[in-house]
Amino acid sequence: MAVAFDGPVVLETRFEGLRLKARGKVRDIYDLGESLLIVATDRISAFDVVLPDGIPGKGMVLTQLSAFWFQWLSQYEDVLWNHFISVDAADFPASCQPHRAMLGGRTMLVRKADPLPVECIVRGYLSGSGWTDYQQTGEICGQPLPKGLVESQKLPEPLFTPSTKAERGMHDVNIPFADMEARLGADTAKLIREVSVMLYTRAAAYAESKGIIIADTKLEFGLDPSSGQPMLIDEVLTPDSSRFWPLNQYEPGRPQPSFDKQFVRDYLTSINWNKQPPAPHLPADVITQTSARYREAYRLLAEGHD
Repeated sequence: MAVAFDGPVVLETRFEGLRLKARGKVRDIYDLGESLLIVATDRISAFDVVLPDGIPGKGMVLTQLSAFWFQWLSQYEDVLWNHFISVDAADFPASCQPHRAMLGGRTMLVRKADPLPVECIVRGYLSGSGWTDYQQTGEICGQPLPKGLVESQKLPEPLFTPSTKAERGMHDVNIPFADMEARLGADTAKLIREVSVMLYTRAAAYAESKGIIIADTKLEFGLDPSSGQPMLIDEVLTPDSSRFWPLNQYEPGRPQPSFDKQFVRDYLTSINWNKQPPAPHLPADVITQTSARYREAYRLLAEGHD
């Protein structure tokens, strides 16, 4: 469906009558008792530091694209249950209705979950920290790869590389799968690895049919408080949690143009920022071009989908 990603840039929210549970790098989370309200602001982070400038429309793109994927994935019975309830403000509890104008478009109503202390990364292409790791060791996160691969090359098969889930301002750290098993239990860890790779593989095939390569993605899972069963939570397959490349410009052996925040990372690298707070301001053209990339990703993936 077509969505208008208009309105003022929102860097932080405060809603009278709603209890703020947490404020992450991008999302403000409110506890509604039976459920949670996840409000995606227009904040953007790079290298685990929140930048001082917002990206117009970004929060709405993240929310609407996550909603699209949560609903798209529900067609598969073998993919875990997810926490999504609605993005329609009319479905939100009465306590939210006075704030409907601000909540509309950028907010998901979700089921509560106990988040698992790992982030689940699936890599389909050789890029980012994976490329750096491969150049130095011939491996990605301890997993050997064939010799002679080039930057941005498609991997022989998707790799599952878990990491710690860092607090705001801290850096995630890659961990071996055995460490994930120790943290979650062997059965839960293996199930989540299997589901993560399955989810990535199916979503990547769909995205490619729409002109986008999903080079890698980061997924999060939690446990249903009542049943203890795992479910998919947070955002899913967005330009914040994934590398999106235009299929028609793909060329192995070099960095790729992208629909995600890699454009911002590249700018910050070009000015030799030390990746420590405070972060520098972004030029107007970088903000404008980043906003356009996020919107184009949504248009290609979700608009016109039946």
